[in-house]
Amino acid sequence: MTNTNLEFKTEVKQLLDLMIHSLYSHKEIFLRELISNASDALDRARYEALMNSSITENDGDWKIKIIIDKPAGALTISDNGIGMTKEEIIEALGTIAHSGYKAFLSTLQNKEIKDNPELIGQFGVGFYSSFMVADKVTVISRKAGTDRNNGVKWESSADGFFTIEDIEKEKKGTDVILHLKPDERKYLEEWEIRGIIKKYSDYIEHPVVMDVEREKDSELKKGEKVLIREEETLNSMKAIWLKDKSAITEDEYNEFYKHISHDFSDPAKVIHFKAEGTSEFTALLYIPSRSPFDIYFKDIKTGPSLYVKRVQIMDHCEQLIPGYLRFVKGVVDSSDLPLNVSREILQKNHQIELINKNITRRVLDALADMKKNEYDKYLSFYKELGRVLKEGIYFDVSRREAIADLLLFQSTQRPAGAYTTLQEYIDNMKEGQEGIFYVLGASREEVIKSPYLEAFNDKGYEVLIMLDEADDFVMSTLQEYKGHKIKSVIKGDIKLDRPDEKEKEAERKFETLMALIKEQLKDEVKDVRLSGRLKDTACCLVADEGGMDPQVEKLLKSMGQKTPENKRILEINPSHPIFEAMNKIFGKDQKSAVLDEYIKLLYDQALLLEGSKPKDPAAFAGAVIKLMVKEAERVS
Repeated sequence: MTNTNLEFKTEVKQLLDLMIHSLYSHKEIFLRELISNASDALDRARYEALMNSSITENDGDWKIKIIIDKPAGALTISDNGIGMTKEEIIEALGTIAHSGYKAFLSTLQNKEIKDNPELIGQFGVGFYSSFMVADKVTVISRKAGTDRNNGVKWESSADGFFTIEDIEKEKKGTDVILHLKPDERKYLEEWEIRGIIKKYSDYIEHPVVMDVEREKDSELKKGEKVLIREEETLNSMKAIWLKDKSAITEDEYNEFYKHISHDFSDPAKVIHFKAEGTSEFTALLYIPSRSPFDIYFKDIKTGPSLYVKRVQIMDHCEQLIPGYLRFVKGVVDSSDLPLNVSREILQKNHQIELINKNITRRVLDALADMKKNEYDKYLSFYKELGRVLKEGIYFDVSRREAIADLLLFQSTQRPAGAYTTLQEYIDNMKEGQEGIFYVLGASREEVIKSPYLEAFNDKGYEVLIMLDEADDFVMSTLQEYKGHKIKSVIKGDIKLDRPDEKEKEAERKFETLMALIKEQLKDEVKDVRLSGRLKDTACCLVADEGGMDPQVEKLLKSMGQKTPENKRILEINPSHPIFEAMNKIFGKDQKSAVLDEYIKLLYDQALLLEGSKPKDPAAFAGAVIKLMVKEAERVS
């Protein structure tokens, strides 16, 4: 037998340090996490045994056993599941292979974990929560189907190192032995274990058992009591999704949700139904009330658990639900799929397509119902997960309008914190208004003051306020809603009024001046034209109808992504006195240096108004100071 001393990877050391020294509340979740891991090991063994009977080793009575050893101060969580090889145990317990680890670690360091203990489970590092209550953890495991000499013993005191030792292990599976800290010995009490399992693990499909002592009447001597030690199952093991809805309480639904999601909050909505006909399946789905920690990570596992006739085939089946509903948790139990179905088969399986369509419709209907009848709850959900839901506008063309009906928006005619819908928007459109207008910005306060809204405010037109960088992409994809075109206030040639003689006169009046401005700024702007959106501001930069919003462009550049050349159009306000003054100068001297200076200043001002900065901030500041000095001299 060989004994090897190995060092934890840096990220594990950091995690363990935080687990041990920073986390104080909800310590009992360590047991939930270890039972959950054991249940996963049993599910995998049971599934692999369908194709390889040797996996069972004549022991297919799958169970998780809790063993209390008070004299030794040890608590063991044992399973007869799939087990691990030496290489697997080093990989599983010595490293954290997750792209979002840095974000997770940042959350831990900010101590948000104290109020959000579910992050441990959501992130898949539940095993390490053992060190909140144990000063040493021993893991003994053997891969199912291998020789008894292939056992492995892993041990660590969370001191930065762990040892690996080759051992003999008679039975397959894994034993996790916690050597509890002196002040955590309450977890050796039967009542404490029972309470935790009832709270967190009652719906585990496999039996969670423990040997208990009970006083019973003696069969040999009448009237005397004897202590009997027997194995007792601590969890109900009820497949809640197969029960009749009328027999399930709200608390039972909520507890099962917490079990499968590792969330401490109640769900926003429960969807429980049985489909019959061309595809027979039962689904118990949950819409969460708050966003999972890793919802935007690239490598997260999404989709409900897939069961076939109560046998778990996959813990996350992404084919069951579209990506924009990836926040949905739950279980789908099919009667039609084969037990040995693989991920490759699922991708082309007609039954899975039918289930996906059915689930998608049910979830969207549930959201619509919540929006209509439980608005406050829906608003809370939308603030948390609306950004994910909006992805469906792009990815699900067939349901685009149904998803659009679920979107909520701030607007220029609603107070801060109040929201409107697209339907409410068109119901309140002014007579003669053509289209639904929106503006993208970094904050509501910034948007409300935007010069791009001047003509819209003057007309009393409502403008939807978009504060998410993805909103411009979403609205550009949606394009229209119930026959009404959707337009950005900073794109295209906005004409809220029909051209009149006054406008035509302004075009003639400033034609040559605009030609000069266009020539001087030819390397910076695509065109120069009169503005239909400005009332008080001198000028602004706008994008083409199909161009990229400057907010989006800045975001992409900040992420190091290349963006196509996107020259703006400079719009000038013909009613602003600066252009009357410039026109007079132009009439006297078409090559005036003052005109050149004014044109540069106007362009830099337009950049500032769109949220960009002048190409040469020092030159801009110098030109402004120069003008201030001239005005001061004139006044004096």
